[in-house]
Amino acid sequence: MAIPVADAFLPPDIHVAHLLAVATAVTAVGAGTRATTLVGSVALLALVAAGVERHTLLTESVLVELGALAAVSALLVVFTHLRDRHEQALVRARSVSDTAQRVVLRPLPERAGPVWLASEYHSSEADAYVGGDLYASARTSHSTRLIIGDVRGKGLASISDTAIVLGAFRAAAHRDIPLPELVAYVEDAVRWGLAEFSASEADLAERFVTAVMVDIPDDEPVVHVVSCGHPPPLLLRRAGAVVTTLQVPEPAPPLGLAFGGMYDGMYVPAIFPFHEGDRLILYTDGVTEARDGSGEFYPLAERVAIWADRAPGPLVEAITADLEQYAGGRVDDDMAMIVAQRGRVPATA
Repeated sequence: MAIPVADAFLPPDIHVAHLLAVATAVTAVGAGTRATTLVGSVALLALVAAGVERHTLLTESVLVELGALAAVSALLVVFTHLRDRHEQALVRARSVSDTAQRVVLRPLPERAGPVWLASEYHSSEADAYVGGDLYASARTSHSTRLIIGDVRGKGLASISDTAIVLGAFRAAAHRDIPLPELVAYVEDAVRWGLAEFSASEADLAERFVTAVMVDIPDDEPVVHVVSCGHPPPLLLRRAGAVVTTLQVPEPAPPLGLAFGGMYDGMYVPAIFPFHEGDRLILYTDGVTEARDGSGEFYPLAERVAIWADRAPGPLVEAITADLEQYAGGRVDDDMAMIVAQRGRVPATA
């Protein structure tokens, strides 16, 4: 609308009506097909108005400008239509992807029996919810079970192995079977899954999953831990802000390495005191191997002691924020963490 008004006050040898194409082009960049069509039509009417004002509407120059503007507007309308179709397809694909990823890595409940839970997950892949790290929880009739693990590799390429581990754990963890039997079941499922989906035997030998599985009985102030080549959990005592590393005396190799008889031993759980108010911190190496600008690893145990008075949710939030700041705002590896706090143990225990 401004261009034909300005055109009326300009000398006859200065003609700016060709700038009307800019309005249509700018609209096409940030708007949809309808808006581009509307602005293109108004631009054509404005060019006609400018030609009428100068009494040059039927001259060869103005007719050429009208034809060129109509052609440019039509092309921009087609462009926005195709772009909108691609964006809709991308939104649908993103929605399906997000749903599928959230099915694989379900959020933990805030409470499982007498145990309060909080968790944090970060994938190294942009816009991805699932990567090479994993966690899950399950309830039996008398205990809460947790798993945290790290698939060899990171990002989207490791999702299939993540799904195998989580599927096996969820299928068996709710049953009233001893923790060693649960670990053996998951190990068997991982070996089958890796063999089924590996392209070659060489590839199979290089694929494994480190994991920690814990069982927290409802009626006993202890925690049972089986470690399969995973970083040891931390135990934050309710009193004294004491952080203890739970080193398992008889750790097992990572899941998947028992293939071909590499490990035929029994899974032996370690038992540690876990009283009311104590917090158990499970994590992957994406936390402890994050580095600052000088290359120093993140001191998780020292940082946890600083926030010893915090509940699981605020504790996880504090560690996550501190970790990102420590690493300069960017954590390059997959990262997962669970904080579990023991509630009241029945007096009959």
